[in-house]
Amino acid sequence: MLRAIDRDLWVAEQPLRYFGLSVGTRMTVIQLSNNELIIISPIQVSDQLVGELNELGTVTHIIAPNLYHYLFAAEFKAAYPPATFWATAGLRAKRPELVIDQVIAGGLNNLWDGVERLFFDGFKTLGSSGPDPLDEWVFFHVASRTLILTDTAFCFDESFPWVTQLVTRIGGGYKSLSPSLLERMATRDKETVKASVEQVLRWDFDRVIMAHGSIVEQGGKQQFKRGFEQFLGRSL
Repeated sequence: MLRAIDRDLWVAEQPLRYFGLSVGTRMTVIQLSNNELIIISPIQVSDQLVGELNELGTVTHIIAPNLYHYLFAAEFKAAYPPATFWATAGLRAKRPELVIDQVIAGGLNNLWDGVERLFFDGFKTLGSSGPDPLDEWVFFHVASRTLILTDTAFCFDESFPWVTQLVTRIGGGYKSLSPSLLERMATRDKETVKASVEQVLRWDFDRVIMAHGSIVEQGGKQQFKRGFEQFLGRSL
């Protein structure tokens, strides 16, 4: 189930449907120098997954990086009770029943050596009840030059069902790293988003892992920049 991406970096994937589309979902696993494991955007727990993680190291940090990717976090926490469950600040209000150990915050020293984080401010998506903030934290794995996103951008290709391909050709995110039409319709504070994008572009990344779509192995920084230039309607 775990798939090695680079040294100290793995992903695991499972099927997922959203608004009737097959989009899949992906979690990212980072191994720190002390063999602690960081789980970003956890997927459903299984015996196979637990066994493979335990072979790698100790699951110590479980991260719900935005207001949407928390569905399996409590299940993961139950499998690894000593682990710290981190979440974006707004999740406490959205899901008060979740026992969150730590809120991800800025203004602190790096939480983990070799992993940097940034709050992607101003970005929204169009949910069933209207525009919703994502409140997303994005991460940078320095050693592998990998940007780790959740819902701030997508990149679908011919490996996905034809309906998903058709919709993303029209709505954005087909064979290009970019937000979709849902985010274009929901996001109004483009200046704040622009500032977030500019901060992300200060990182020296090449690969991009996102929760939905295919991993961009090379040229990810250029694709990210181009996708958000189209989204913002201006050069960066």
